[in-house]
Amino acid sequence: MMQAPTIWRSLLWAGPMSLLTGFGSAALATTIELDVLPTLDLPGNCPAQLIAHETLRPYTEGSYSRDGMIKLRDIATNVRVARSDVFSTTWVATLKPEFRNCEGSAIINRIDDETYEGHSYLQVQLADGEVTAVLDMTGIPDANGFTSTRMFGGLRDGNPRWTWGGSD
Repeated sequence: MMQAPTIWRSLLWAGPMSLLTGFGSAALATTIELDVLPTLDLPGNCPAQLIAHETLRPYTEGSYSRDGMIKLRDIATNVRVARSDVFSTTWVATLKPEFRNCEGSAIINRIDDETYEGHSYLQVQLADGEVTAVLDMTGIPDANGFTSTRMFGGLRDGNPRWTWGGSD
């Protein structure tokens, strides 16, 4: 059997009752750190890191889901949904003047100050004066070996927002 990524293992091992008693409760958001890695050729002035947050929704029998957001308004304006399908949502925004010449990318490196070594389902590209953020569930299994589902991808307060989940 495939091993679930770290973020899910703790949820799966804890069981539904632990969610009701506070572990991973909806009131506690996880902090996701994405370190920006400049390109070798033309790095420009890049932000050091981007921050995202995810919150586990209250338990529903047979499934789980997480709401998330990434703080693109810190580095960009005019955030918009470029495309969305069953697996992913892509947001595009115009970099603020201080970051317009940044050429780099970012993936999840830490979740709640713990090193993240799983497949980065959230990726960011900074190039040509724009930032592109992609939430992609391709190849992210849930506990039963199904593809995790992107249930929502949109905007709120000018930042990308999403909901994804799976079966337990």
